[in-house]
Amino acid sequence: MAITKNVGGIDRVIRIVVGIILLLLVSLVFVGPQTPWAYLGLIGLGPIITGTIGYCPPYTLFGINTCKKISKEG
Repeated sequence: MAITKNVGGIDRVIRIVVGIILLLLVSLVFVGPQTPWAYLGLIGLGPIITGTIGYCPPYTLFGINTCKKISKEG
């Protein structure tokens, strides 16, 4: 069963950038202050993974698709 991509170009870039920023918060845990808030940076893995593979399960549930429609007209 193939997964249909539902995350488009701009959406993918935004997801990856936001994911990287969130993961940088994790570095505060290992280098800076030891706060529980810094562990929330691990949430950044979700946007990075969905941005990389181009598929977001919640988008499927809500019927959202940010991919460009390809015209089949000749």
